[in-house]
Amino acid sequence: MNLLITGITTQSSIAYAIAEEAMLQGHEVILTNPPGRAFSICERIAKRLPKEPVAVLPMDVTDPEQITATAEAVGEHWDHVDGLLHAIAYAPESALGGNFLNTDWEDVAKAIHISGYSLAALAVGMRDLLAKAPEGAGVVSLTFDASVAWPVYDWMGSAKAVLENSARYLARDLGPQGIRVNTISAGPIKSLAGGSIPGFSQIADSWADNSPLGWDTKDTTVVAGPALFLMSPAARAITGTVMHVDGGYHAMGAPLAPAAPEDAAQA
Repeated sequence: MNLLITGITTQSSIAYAIAEEAMLQGHEVILTNPPGRAFSICERIAKRLPKEPVAVLPMDVTDPEQITATAEAVGEHWDHVDGLLHAIAYAPESALGGNFLNTDWEDVAKAIHISGYSLAALAVGMRDLLAKAPEGAGVVSLTFDASVAWPVYDWMGSAKAVLENSARYLARDLGPQGIRVNTISAGPIKSLAGGSIPGFSQIADSWADNSPLGWDTKDTTVVAGPALFLMSPAARAITGTVMHVDGGYHAMGAPLAPAAPEDAAQA
């Protein structure tokens, strides 16, 4: 598959794990990151991947002209794109950390633009290349369950709600062109993005205790397989969904009770 992957910020990022696994499976990869320092970091981190990416391209998803230019640059390497990973999120500090009631619209708008609306901007910008995928294309975005209110997540949670709902409308409108759009709701990962949220440990630290399968907040690789599946023809009949990759946390209605001593002994 030809895979366009955005959002590699560090080696601990989910996007890096997906790019790494994609290369190990033999897929071709192009990376993008915003111009400036973030792009320089992406170029440096890309050298740690199993092989050299086809290209590393600068792209600011808030600038339509840059999305168009990136699509043209990708088109110089490939005649189609099979999979697109949207791993892009940002909110100003004032929009996080328990400041929900006091955040100015300017900062809210920035969070929603980058973390929510950019999925539609990117999918539409790459539509011509995605529509040419021989077996249909898969767009995958990363979210964090927007169906509930979380401690400290604040306006990023609202931006993720925009993202998840946008994915459903994109699935509706792009499906006739063979383009599937899905999101993955991963459990908390202590990456650069997660660690930058004030009070993030309030969410992350108890996750493993309340997930039937457990959860390692440092293991990004658990998301790679599901993401590649959703981008592949194997998911040809799946679109408009939120796939939970969270150790089962989302399915629990209350904190898990500790195992009784006799149960532990029998186990």
